Amino acid sequence: MKNDPQQLAAAVERAREGLLRAVVDLNETQGAYKPATEDWAIVEILEHLYLAELGGITKIWTALNAVRDGRQWAGDLPNRGKSIEDVVAATWKPKEVAPAAATPHFGGPLAAWVLALRSLTPLLRALTAELDGQPLEAIVYPHVLSGPLDARQRLEFLRFHIERHTAQAWRVRSSPGFPP
Repeated sequence: MKNDPQQLAAAVERAREGLLRAVVDLNETQGAYKPATEDWAIVEILEHLYLAELGGITKIWTALNAVRDGRQWAGDLPNRGKSIEDVVAATWKPKEVAPAAATPHFGGPLAAWVLALRSLTPLLRALTAELDGQPLEAIVYPHVLSGPLDARQRLEFLRFHIERHTAQAWRVRSSPGFPP
C-alpha cells in the first residue's frame, strides 16, 4: 500500500466516509454549535476539510505536471521516507492554526458542505489514475506547515487530516452544551 496511489486514495475515501457518517444525521443548529468561541463548529470543520482537500489534490496534480514537464523538485527533502504522522509530529505546533487558504470563510448550510466533500471523490479518483505508474517520491510539493511532501505523503496527509478533524467533530458532538 505504501506507494500504491489506488490504495492511498481508498484510505482517503474511507476516512471521508467516516467523517460524513459522523455528521450526516445533524441538523443545522447542531452543525453550527460551537462549544467555545475559539472552537470551530462542525459546519466549519467540513468547510475547512473541503478547502484543504481540494488544495491538496490540486497541489499533487501540479507537482505531477511539473515532473512530466521535466521540472522536478530541486530543494531539500527533510521529510523523505517519513510517515505523515512523523512529519506532523515534527513540524506542527500543539494547537496549529490553519493556513488562510483553508480557513472557513464561506459559511453555508451543513448539507452543502457534506455534498461538497462528496464531490471530491471523482477529482481524487482522476488524480489517482494520473498517478498510476508514476514515482510518487519524485512528485513533491511543499506543504505550508510541513515543508516538502511527496505524493505518497500528501495522500497520507489527506487521510490523516480527515481523521484528525473527524475526532474533533466527535468532540463537538459530545460537548456538554451540544443541542439535542
